[in-house]
Amino acid sequence: MERNEVKFDVAVIGGGPAGMLAAGRAGELGAKVVLVEKNPSLGRKLLITGKGRCNITQAEFDDKEFVKNLGKKGKFLFSALATFGPQAVVDFFETRGLATKTERGGRIFPVSNRAMDVLNVLLEYLRKNQVLIKTGAKVLGFESKNNHINCLKLANQRDIYADNFIIATGGKSYPATGSVGEGYDWAKNLGHKIAETMPALTPLLTQEEWPKSLAGLSLKNVELKVYQDNKKLDSCFGEMLFTHFGISGPIVLDVSKRVGELLKNDEVEIKIDLKPAITLAELDQRLLRDFQKNLNKDFINYLPELLPQKIISTIVELSGIEGRKKIHLITKVERIKLAGLLKELKIKIEKTMGYAQAIITSGGVDLKEINSKTMRSKIIDNLFFAGEIIDLDGPTGGYNLQISWSTGYAA
Repeated sequence: MERNEVKFDVAVIGGGPAGMLAAGRAGELGAKVVLVEKNPSLGRKLLITGKGRCNITQAEFDDKEFVKNLGKKGKFLFSALATFGPQAVVDFFETRGLATKTERGGRIFPVSNRAMDVLNVLLEYLRKNQVLIKTGAKVLGFESKNNHINCLKLANQRDIYADNFIIATGGKSYPATGSVGEGYDWAKNLGHKIAETMPALTPLLTQEEWPKSLAGLSLKNVELKVYQDNKKLDSCFGEMLFTHFGISGPIVLDVSKRVGELLKNDEVEIKIDLKPAITLAELDQRLLRDFQKNLNKDFINYLPELLPQKIISTIVELSGIEGRKKIHLITKVERIKLAGLLKELKIKIEKTMGYAQAIITSGGVDLKEINSKTMRSKIIDNLFFAGEIIDLDGPTGGYNLQISWSTGYAA
């Protein structure tokens, strides 16, 4: 170490939610901290979360239930969640002047609906705890010896010496914000195993053109089922959205990781149940009753009783029933086909929209090589991980930001 170099207690790499919280918390505990970010400003990805509103966490205050929603690897989060869970996150922001509200699906947002307000709380937290922030700093890698990191190498700047290092560089999703996955390379070079990464919570591109003609239509309370080789392999209930390239919205994003995995093997078909509250037989009975009441109406003029206006012409086309056909002329075969269509609106998936539109990256640093209580590496004695870089992810609705807060706080 050069004589005029400053040595830090903690150097945090990555100025996203996990990195900012980790740096602020270390400073709060009295450590001398530097936060290194390659972008010109902190929190770029945070500002686009929740469509710019920032869904800070999920109102699931039972740790067991929260962990269950993260799948098989969820148990890893128990310790970190117990220390800094959803309630602690809400309290953290509320006590710093940011009022929050809970919306449908347990999503917690700032009352102001502004992600910038969330970022401002974190920036003030860093300032108050005297964290030195280095933006526009490109990291070249680490210098390590005997399972111990000595310093962080930067391009065009002095090396950073610290007793401890926290990597919180995120994944590969939204590369425009700077997430290009270099943290995985550094971890790998330091001896860590990286679980295969793939885009998660990403929209889906459809083979058919008709979903694209419905761009902007949002369907609530529908069930989406994922099929391959006529086997149902996943399903999700809630809200979805048609887009100019295919389908998106919460339930589509939640099955997208599974769809991405399945597409490696073979074709994937999505079936949308527009009337999940009733069985096929019950729906057919309803249609029968409706048809009795509307005998002389044109088919196309009856459908608004059943469906949103925007999807009607598509359903008419797919049903094969002439739009101007009088209801009393519709055959039993046609009626049963219509009921089947409403219960199973089929769409073939071309591909996922990939990292460019994925909210998060699945995969990352192998959990077996990280201490779940402290986020310390089991391979490098002064290295810690936080946030999306670790092999843990959850559904939409604030789960992934909570993973970042909990692991950042623990690290």
